[in-house]
Amino acid sequence: MFRKLLLVVIPFTLSAQTDWPTWGHDRGNQRYSPLKQITPANVEKLKLAWSYDVSEAQPEPVDDPTGRGGRGSAARRPRVRRAQSMPLVVDGVLYLATAYDRVVAMEPETGKRIWTFESKHTPALRGINYWPGTKDLPPQIVYGTQDGMLVSLNAKTGKLVPGFGNEGIINLKTNFAEKYPKQQYGISSPPAIFRDLVITGSGTGEQAVVGIPGDLRAWDMKTGKLVWRFHTIKEDEWKPEEAAERSGVNSWGISTIDVESGLIFIPLGSPNIDFDGTARKGSNRYGSSIVALDAATGKVKWHFQTTHHDNWDYDLTSAPILASVRRNGRNLPIVIQTSKQGLVFMFERATGKPVYEIEERAVPANNTIPGDEPWPTQPIPVKPLPFSRNSFKPEDIATVTPEHEKYCRELLAREGGAVTGGPYTQYGPKLSVVFPAWTGGNNWGGGSYDPQLGYLFVSAKNMANFNKMVQSADGKSWRRVPPDDAPENLGDYFWDGTKQWPCQQPPWGELSAINVNTGEYAWRVPLGSFEELDAKGVPKTGTPTTNAGSIVTAGGLVFIGATVDGKFRAFDSRNGKEVWVVDHSADGVSNPITYQGKDGKQYVAIYAAGGRHKELVPGKLFVYSLP
Repeated sequence: MFRKLLLVVIPFTLSAQTDWPTWGHDRGNQRYSPLKQITPANVEKLKLAWSYDVSEAQPEPVDDPTGRGGRGSAARRPRVRRAQSMPLVVDGVLYLATAYDRVVAMEPETGKRIWTFESKHTPALRGINYWPGTKDLPPQIVYGTQDGMLVSLNAKTGKLVPGFGNEGIINLKTNFAEKYPKQQYGISSPPAIFRDLVITGSGTGEQAVVGIPGDLRAWDMKTGKLVWRFHTIKEDEWKPEEAAERSGVNSWGISTIDVESGLIFIPLGSPNIDFDGTARKGSNRYGSSIVALDAATGKVKWHFQTTHHDNWDYDLTSAPILASVRRNGRNLPIVIQTSKQGLVFMFERATGKPVYEIEERAVPANNTIPGDEPWPTQPIPVKPLPFSRNSFKPEDIATVTPEHEKYCRELLAREGGAVTGGPYTQYGPKLSVVFPAWTGGNNWGGGSYDPQLGYLFVSAKNMANFNKMVQSADGKSWRRVPPDDAPENLGDYFWDGTKQWPCQQPPWGELSAINVNTGEYAWRVPLGSFEELDAKGVPKTGTPTTNAGSIVTAGGLVFIGATVDGKFRAFDSRNGKEVWVVDHSADGVSNPITYQGKDGKQYVAIYAAGGRHKELVPGKLFVYSLP
């Protein structure tokens, strides 16, 4: 029964299981590979097979016999562009979109280029998707762009597909966004694909109250014509004057397809403006919610709001994960949604009924900005317990070194002492420590799921915002700002930004395994470390994460970058033991993938960029295999 369900959610053919044909490996976004050539017993033998510098036109040959990934620099360094792209591997070809205005097809065993497509439209931050085509149409690489285009390329040639929209490109702003030409509108994540439909979300920015809608739309892959549109804000479900032309409640993360039932599960963001709810009274229906739609028609089947009247920017971003739990002797199909506030919500796929009880718990209304009406409760699952920190008391100040403790205590005492507490401490006129920060918790990187173990693997960024709200000059809105005379590199966080050390006791980053059948933790370990603290003999602290996530394999390994120490790691999926680490001196800003090459080898690849302490370094794709 269970194996039959697993085969349904993996797309294309059974051989595709050895590829990585879509963002989450399968349409259910489990990020689980059945490959098992690499195991905890041999993973330490992994060597760098090849790498590709995304800012260059050619793959970089391997000149690093140590297999450590190297610290070299390219001969020239163009301006650095932000990206979190992950490649796809389908039928013997690796496809990668870069922030340098190109999509590249390469041999996945060597990095040798097959074709390159260059355009003035920069691909979405997090990559591309693959449509297998029909008997009359070729397989296609389809992706959104940061300036609001939808592009389809012939996967064999890299040429635009003439029958798709206007010679291979759809302008998603046409008849949709012209009224607000100055507002940000683009695509930041791969679109979802259901049969012959490509389904797009959007990034609308977070500041415009009135502006471009966050609606979901589906397009015919054969013609590029619009098939359906789902309105995420409806005047009959809001106060009409507050709903009219409001922007936000958009899906900038990754959606999930249940091929068997025909449902698409969409993580939706918060309504604009973030942090200021004075002009959007009520719970704000569909804001910060998971919504199940009929993928063929766009009709709502059910939804669940994970944050009412969201004043924290706790929008849902990570891909919902299709899984199953044992109930009454049978496998119950479920969908799992992780959140920025470190919560795991599990629902029956067909009905939206919670698998584990979800309580509406009272939350504080102190430090509220004038004119706002915070929602009195928030939904919190009884199981699993939160996987990231969601509260803070002054006695929780970090004591890893005397100097850091002094810095943090002085920071906390600023402006008469910051408001603490939680969860759901309010942003308000007084300085507040808010856990988790608006970046999570867990962000777009999401989790991975091993159907054999029944384990969900999720990384946590234990970081707090350190902000207050101030009124705009015209008195019409409020905005979030750091404390007055903020220390160097503080930004929005409660930390020493120069060292990137948070101001609460570690762990600062964690990787956890949750047994979905019981709702209990199988294991929980720190993720990452700081060399300076390691040298002082401080127990492993973990590091803040880059918001990326993990993958898991049948070989018993969880692979993850995601830390700000520039390293890429593997953990034993059964017990959380760290069994391999390689130093890229560049942060794993994307989720890894694994695939089998034509040579029979299993490869593991990850895109890394940046560097220690946010040094601007163009990204590289690092690809590993056994000797």
